[in-house]
Amino acid sequence: MKTRITELLNIEHPIIQGGMHYVGYAELAAAVSNAGGLGIITALTQQSPSDLSEEISRCKDMTNKPFGVNLTILPTFKDPDYPGYIKAIIEGGVPVVETAGRNPQEVLPYLHEAGIKVIHKCTSIRHSLKAKSIGCDAVSVDGFECGGHPGEDDIPNMILLPRAADELEIPFVASGGMADARSLVGSLAMGADGMNMGTRFMATKEAPIHEKVKQAILEATELDTRLIMRPLRNTERVLTNVAVERLLEKERELGAELNIDDISEEVMGVYPRVMIDGDMDAGAWSCGIVAGLINDIPSCEELINRIMAEAESLIKDRLTGIVME
Repeated sequence: MKTRITELLNIEHPIIQGGMHYVGYAELAAAVSNAGGLGIITALTQQSPSDLSEEISRCKDMTNKPFGVNLTILPTFKDPDYPGYIKAIIEGGVPVVETAGRNPQEVLPYLHEAGIKVIHKCTSIRHSLKAKSIGCDAVSVDGFECGGHPGEDDIPNMILLPRAADELEIPFVASGGMADARSLVGSLAMGADGMNMGTRFMATKEAPIHEKVKQAILEATELDTRLIMRPLRNTERVLTNVAVERLLEKERELGAELNIDDISEEVMGVYPRVMIDGDMDAGAWSCGIVAGLINDIPSCEELINRIMAEAESLIKDRLTGIVME
């Protein structure tokens, strides 16, 4: 399948594995890239720039296909060594960077000078247009369905993607609610050039996370995610558990008095405890509504091959058959 995003990124299939904290390691990124998509290593999961350099090197040992690095630029209690991470990305010869969070304008010149393509994750049309104006090569448009941070506008992809198609001149991919061939074909129909999947790739054989996490995704329905930190305007979609429900109760009780310290037990340092140790009630971890569409744990190659084969069938058989001559 040939789209603007496959040509821009030099990949076979218009499928991207999004950056995910304590999930986006070399094993998963290489498996996705070897299957014809674009795998992505998550930079800030690595404790230092030197650790990221080693992870990039490990990924290169596992694939000769293009892969990317996610660099999330968010307000934190202590800023990571962003210049060091960028240096590691450039020196590692990574061809694609997925930026997220704050405006990436300051880092763009360094990445572009190195010939790196930049995809910025956006949850609104205004942010997508801003990304285009500062020189991003493509945009990942995140609908309200997505796991993680969906922004504060609550616009689902059935509206957001056609709006992006109307406004954007640069390539964009659909993110949030993406799981299968229907997701891909629907996104293409609404003007996207491909799709970005996060939660779906967590439930694969190569995802280097605890088996309990994968089983939790399989057992979840579309009713099992929650939106937390809305009062702080830092909304995150997570899978419900004991800690999440406790956090939501705190939000209800404290109302406008809530601050981040009140919920630090449920949100700080949670990911290694969940993803590595399998402590499923340790705290809040990102998961999309799309969990309701996930029913198996295939390899990345099996998943991508299935999506592409079913997408071709949908386009050539079902959709063509609907049109009356």
